[in-house]
Amino acid sequence: MHEATTRDRFFGGRLLLAQPRRGHRAGLDAALLAAAAPALAQGLALDAGAGVGSAGLAFATRAPGMRVGLIENDPLALPLATANVESNGFAGRVSVFAADLMSARARGVAGLVPEAADVVLTNPPFLDPARSRVSAEKAAAHAMPRPGALADWVKACFAMLRSGGALTLIHRADALGDLIRACGGRGGDLRILPVFATADAPAIRVLIRAVKGSRKPLSIRPGLVLHDAEGAYLPETEALLRGETAIDWGEALAKKGRSRGPAL
Repeated sequence: MHEATTRDRFFGGRLLLAQPRRGHRAGLDAALLAAAAPALAQGLALDAGAGVGSAGLAFATRAPGMRVGLIENDPLALPLATANVESNGFAGRVSVFAADLMSARARGVAGLVPEAADVVLTNPPFLDPARSRVSAEKAAAHAMPRPGALADWVKACFAMLRSGGALTLIHRADALGDLIRACGGRGGDLRILPVFATADAPAIRVLIRAVKGSRKPLSIRPGLVLHDAEGAYLPETEALLRGETAIDWGEALAKKGRSRGPAL
């Protein structure tokens, strides 16, 4: 293995991932995202901005009846994602799409069909270059390509969803206002789940689920607390991170329609 790459167990040891030794690595956010996306009996799920595939492959272990597509544009992450699909036994059910997520043309050239996905899960780059300083090493994985691009990212995710399909995303808690505005007019039944490091601390993340075309109002779910007062993971957190349980959004999604996605 290349010295700049490691192979690490993830999602309770269910996955062995090749990933960069430095920079963005599989961790808490990817595991929570995989636990939050709805695992349907069948259909197509897309991991938008998949990196090396950590969230999408973790989700694939939860949803054995679903086809999964990993969408990525980073030339360093793409071969690792492909290798991880093959080494974890997902060839034939999980495919990698090399595409600029925010370009409809690029998505089409890669073979992604508009409004074909039943589920889109995404962990967008957290940093807005207009507000944060980002090193060149971390820019691709951690920062949007231009100021204010989060809205375009969310728009692209909705463009790939069928009517009634679910978008699930994780982001910094302080981006909540931008995320609600980005979903407005595209998805309803927004369910917001704050994530707290400890019970007495401000939220550090938000998980959001939105249903394309729904007109149901926004609701805030009971928050997820990660650690006890001593800093150890709570048992329910450990179960999520190992892929043994999933986040309960409180209601079944709209009845699934036929997917028109590519044969993965």
